[in-house]
Amino acid sequence: MKKQNPVKGKTTDRKKIYYAIGAIALIAVYVIAFIIPTKTDQATEETEYKFMKEGSLTFTDSLNHLITKIDLEISSSDYDTQLGLMFRRSMEMNQGMLFIFPEEEIRSFWMRNTYISLDMIFVNSDKKIVTIHKNTKTLSDQSYASTEPAQYVVEVCAGFSDKYSIKTGDKINW
Repeated sequence: MKKQNPVKGKTTDRKKIYYAIGAIALIAVYVIAFIIPTKTDQATEETEYKFMKEGSLTFTDSLNHLITKIDLEISSSDYDTQLGLMFRRSMEMNQGMLFIFPEEEIRSFWMRNTYISLDMIFVNSDKKIVTIHKNTKTLSDQSYASTEPAQYVVEVCAGFSDKYSIKTGDKINW
């Protein structure tokens, strides 16, 4: 009859413990890396963002004749600017969002997580429209840039610019 080495048995038990700890650590990394961010993204997508009127904005032609007026939501923080109209499922034709930037420069927007096709209207510091991107592609990372420096951007429902004959050279005021 052979005797078992008691030290050898303890080493095997230690290896089992190390393997168990390693497996638990891998599971924890998986949960942190994949499960938690996914739930956060779903919560953001499931959050229903509704239009909140904070003012009104007018579009005028180059002779200051009124073209049309919309209810306005203002992007008032960096977070609001990054969020924009993302995750919204609808917006009325007479509603829009105004983005106000501290300086005039070439601006670029995209449609990531944006379910509504938009017209993006880029406006310079004199409140004159310099670029219009019509009927933007939803849920896209395509970049829509101004052709000239802009300090303001107005986002409205796709088709708005055509419906009201909004064009470069027209002006906005709020």
